[in-house]
Order: sequence, then structure tokens, then C-alpha cells
Amino acid sequence: MRYRSLQRAIPVLLLPLAGCKIAGAPSFPLAGAYFPSWMLCGLLGILVAVGLRVLFLATDIDALLRLRLFTYVSLGTITGLLFWLLAFGP
Repeated sequence: MRYRSLQRAIPVLLLPLAGCKIAGAPSFPLAGAYFPSWMLCGLLGILVAVGLRVLFLATDIDALLRLRLFTYVSLGTITGLLFWLLAFGP
């Protein structure tokens, strides 16, 4: 009788885990190990943001920007999400 409320709470607590069961984790094999694809997209976004910063500094566009951190984070995020959509999306 003490565990009746716990028995009712278990399905509710395990409900967030149901999404990972059907399709599995988005990953691809790299050198024999499964590498998460979100990490590749994040790394690509960081590299593009750093590359654009170097390009903007070389062309003096960086001096015109007001919110530099927001701009570079946004450019990196857009690149990572666009790569995710094109490479792994529907």
C-alpha cells in the first residue's frame, strides 16, 4: 500500500525516455566507433564562425558590427543547423 503512489508515478517519470527508443541516436560510424552527428554540426559551426571572424577582421567589416559576440554565435549556429538539415534532415 505504501508503494501505490510510486507505481503511479513511474510511467510519468519514464515518459521522457520514450523518444530515444524508436529511432535510436543520430550518429554515424567514424573509424569503427559511432560519432554523434550533433557534435560534427557543432564543430562545423564553430569553425565557420572562427573563419568568418578572420575574414571580417581582414576586410574591416568587424569594426562595423555592434554586437560581435551575438553575430558570430548566430552565424555559427545557423551554419551548424543548416548543415544538420542538409546532411541529416528529412
